[in-house]
Amino acid sequence: MTGTGPHGWLILDKPRGLGSTQAVGAVKRVLRAAGHGKVKVGHGGTLDPLAEGVLPIALGEATKLAGRMLDASKTYAFTVTFGQQTATLDTEGEVVATSDHRPSAAEVQAVLPRFTGAIEQVPPAYSALKVDGRRAYDLARAGEEVTLATRAVTIHALDLLDSGPDYATLLAHVSKGTYIRSLARDIAHALGTVGHVTFLRRNHAGPFTEAQAISLDILEEIGKGAPLEDHLLPLEAGLDGIPALNLTPEDAQAVRQGRVLSGQPQADGLHLATLADVPVALVEVAGGTITVVRGFNL
Repeated sequence: MTGTGPHGWLILDKPRGLGSTQAVGAVKRVLRAAGHGKVKVGHGGTLDPLAEGVLPIALGEATKLAGRMLDASKTYAFTVTFGQQTATLDTEGEVVATSDHRPSAAEVQAVLPRFTGAIEQVPPAYSALKVDGRRAYDLARAGEEVTLATRAVTIHALDLLDSGPDYATLLAHVSKGTYIRSLARDIAHALGTVGHVTFLRRNHAGPFTEAQAISLDILEEIGKGAPLEDHLLPLEAGLDGIPALNLTPEDAQAVRQGRVLSGQPQADGLHLATLADVPVALVEVAGGTITVVRGFNL
């Protein structure tokens, strides 16, 4: 490979209490300590500090794919505790509403189909969405009334994992832009009560799973000399399900220069163009014409 430094994905099992930006900072520090110098590092989708689980961290040329990871669907396990709604819809905020009503497991199960498929939801006031150029959570913290527009999201699957007298733990496979805190709030309201999220874990982010995720302890070991390669997934792991398109050296040269190739037999759609297994570019094929979407310097 011609590109220096590591390129690919480290999948972090982010602990509760750590922000996504702090996680990126920890990876940068560890890579420096391991002698990898200045590596470009980014994450594939924010995870709230109070949430835990799969946080894909992109290194080097993989950072060009981090934006695509934001569009990927995600799977979360979460617990809604009934009886209290908080300002933040999680354990951080003060209680703003209470209810004595506690739904049964059968009632929870019965309401889930209403929240499966294409649904509309209002994002939490405590979110990073912008209102007139300011972050919603900054306005909410300042005590201002925050009104966010309803958005369309898709809940691919929603299952009840466990329940007790005052809680329900659910597994949700959701489209990009879905707020689990809003989903929990709305499910509680549909059950004639109020609730907030007391546990949130991301099990999947796009093609990445918790089985591939490493703990902060293992990350620290890399800084002390453990081989990074043991945990680094290749750049193309972030493009699971996108077919490869093998190029000739001449075509690879043309693609690297950003030239359009025509007369190609491949089906329309996104492809990962490679030269002898080395990713060259993410390309769009349309009517036999190949156009570069993102080029990789590897």
